[in-house]
Amino acid sequence: MPKYITAEQAVQLVKSNDHIVVGMTAAEPQNFMRILHTVADKVKNVVVSNCLPILEAEFFTNPIYKDSFKVAGWFYTATLRKYHHNGNISFIPNHLHLAGKKRFEHMKPNIFITAGSMPDENGYVSLSIQNVYERDAVDIADIVIVEINPNFPRTFGDNQVHLDEIDYLIEANYPVPSIVNAEPNEKDMKIGQEIAKHIPDGATIQLGIGGIPNAVAASLMDKKDLGIHTEMFTNGMMDLIKAGVVTGKKKNYMPGKHVCAFAFGSKELYDYLDNNPDVYFMRGLQANDPHIVGLNDNQISINTTIEVDLTGQVASESIGHVQFSGTGGQADTAIGAQNAKNGKSFITLYSTAMVKNKQTGEREEVSKIVSTLKPGAAVTLSRNDVDYVVTEYGCVSLKGTTIEERVKLLISIAHPKFREQLLEEAKALEWIF
Repeated sequence: MPKYITAEQAVQLVKSNDHIVVGMTAAEPQNFMRILHTVADKVKNVVVSNCLPILEAEFFTNPIYKDSFKVAGWFYTATLRKYHHNGNISFIPNHLHLAGKKRFEHMKPNIFITAGSMPDENGYVSLSIQNVYERDAVDIADIVIVEINPNFPRTFGDNQVHLDEIDYLIEANYPVPSIVNAEPNEKDMKIGQEIAKHIPDGATIQLGIGGIPNAVAASLMDKKDLGIHTEMFTNGMMDLIKAGVVTGKKKNYMPGKHVCAFAFGSKELYDYLDNNPDVYFMRGLQANDPHIVGLNDNQISINTTIEVDLTGQVASESIGHVQFSGTGGQADTAIGAQNAKNGKSFITLYSTAMVKNKQTGEREEVSKIVSTLKPGAAVTLSRNDVDYVVTEYGCVSLKGTTIEERVKLLISIAHPKFREQLLEEAKALEWIF
């Protein structure tokens, strides 16, 4: 049986050169993270691998601790962007379904610590709302610690961990981090309604978070027998299930089950997930495997991006050379959907953005469909793997098209004020004559 210890005792287990892996997003072990810096004078070169972190923990936000702790992030949030300049934070390029596998082959976890549910009567702790790499870390880490918390929902899937597999338990009682459900704006609704036209009854969907995915969910309320096979389970998906739109009856793979790797949303969402056997939390290694994603006929993948060039290259994780977020499951799900019979992948973006002009300091409107990506931009989805691209000005399919055809198609959904400029730039690059 695992020992009950305090967070103060847990941080004393950390040694120099350790690799600590922590639960992602809302499953961050808050008690441990908040006091990790207190052992900085005893350790050097401790690497903490995290994903979508929420906490601004002292061990990496305060530069005085940078010789003691480094952060390796699978997916940046505002938290990591804000403190990247400290010099002890670096990004791990990855596809989500292989994120844990490749990282752990490179650096075995010495300590894995996460938040989880309370043990049940059979001695099982649920990893609750995260199973991207967490169950894999349990299998391989030298020391496994769980902050058990009565506020975390008990969920089902291959995310069950018996007490025999856990070395230490920390009793915790903080609320599960939540987010406000973004209300779709007019542009979001135009994009959502355009995508909904291409989604047949009985399709299986993957959605992300934010205004556009929420608009897509809202636009699907008249569909029948949709299914869910997704990376992230969201409020919009819960609403579709409650409305009877999602039943999962037509799925080829795990029919009747709503498959995901993690969840993030409101308290209402967490209450819905608690003890709900219809939602299956599958390891990211399987849930996001493009082969498995493609097993469902009519699989639909919907992702957002920052910038698309006229050849179809999709930059979703960096603004030029500056890391903004991460690849996540975008390539996994986009390629997986196209592996499916009658599957479709949608990349969505507003046609323009307001950015600060470095010379004048004033904000100006720029096109997000561009002739060439910003220098240093990471290509998240290869132009070889792009299917549909959607803005508030329409939806075009790039599958099987030439560069010349792509130029014309993408310009047609760019903001009208930039179309002539984009055409002239394409001519200068000899993509179109």
